[in-house]
Amino acid sequence: MTETTEPPPDIAIGATDLHKTYSSPRGDVAAVQGIDLAVRRGEFFGLLGPNGAGKSTTIGMLTTLVVPTSGSAQVCGYDVTKQAVDVKRRIGMVSQNNTLDNDLTAFENLEFRGRYFGMTARDARRRAGQLLEMFGLTDRRNAGPMELSGGQAKRLMICRALVHHPEVLFLDEPTAGLDPQTRVNLWEVLRELQSAGQTIVLTTHHMEEAEALCDRVAVIDHGKVLASGTVEELKSSAGADTVITVAYDGAAPDGVRILNDRPAVTKVELNDGQVRVFAHEPEGLLGELVAIGASAGVGVTDASQLRPSLETVFLTLTGRDYRE
Repeated sequence: MTETTEPPPDIAIGATDLHKTYSSPRGDVAAVQGIDLAVRRGEFFGLLGPNGAGKSTTIGMLTTLVVPTSGSAQVCGYDVTKQAVDVKRRIGMVSQNNTLDNDLTAFENLEFRGRYFGMTARDARRRAGQLLEMFGLTDRRNAGPMELSGGQAKRLMICRALVHHPEVLFLDEPTAGLDPQTRVNLWEVLRELQSAGQTIVLTTHHMEEAEALCDRVAVIDHGKVLASGTVEELKSSAGADTVITVAYDGAAPDGVRILNDRPAVTKVELNDGQVRVFAHEPEGLLGELVAIGASAGVGVTDASQLRPSLETVFLTLTGRDYRE
């Protein structure tokens, strides 16, 4: 049995050796395999990774919706399994899907949430009006959820999650399906929330979103934390390679393997007609890949060079593209 310890007062979320295994007709599926996390109060923390990495399951356990198979987690000092009600009172959750009540107006969705959390009718109405104004939705107060745009509906879902002044706000892929302009506008809203002291935990597979918003991040894949820290710390610890990708119009030539002997090259990967080279010093490598292909009688159909970023950190850690 895993022993639990009281997290320090400045830690909003603490998880130790957290596991979740699902049973299926084909056998057990390990969705989360021993995750450790520590999120500070007032921090914007990102859980990053491809679809199916275990991000949503981790969020589910931290928000009491999923029961851990083993390990422990505390949110705001309360155990997520033994003190689930106390945890629920202190968190707000915005899921990927639209969960607004279609039978209520925007204002009523917020008012009813406030009443659910024990507010008086007067306080619930005041809080609903305050949030609608804060999120630029006052003119949509009498609109039903089906009358709202995707961005408006997402902002209303965040409003609803904030009605009871939660200590921690969980956002599971909050910008999924939104157009770029709406996504950037929502980023501004989230930055303002954190500036006011809100602790926010975000799951996303959009690396630019994490770089724009998060103080610290944890990269998750196959239910495990591959690396965690600030973006700059991850770049340093993961090597921050530039990733050069070249696609040929035939089989990738074996001659590219000679690049493995270069001190500046970390790794060379071949996959059918594609070659990916990870390098600390990429200068000249793209030209060499073209020349090697020409010598082997294959031409280049596509080429890209990703400079060090959170995205290249992920590729360096996993050695493959994101899953759809």
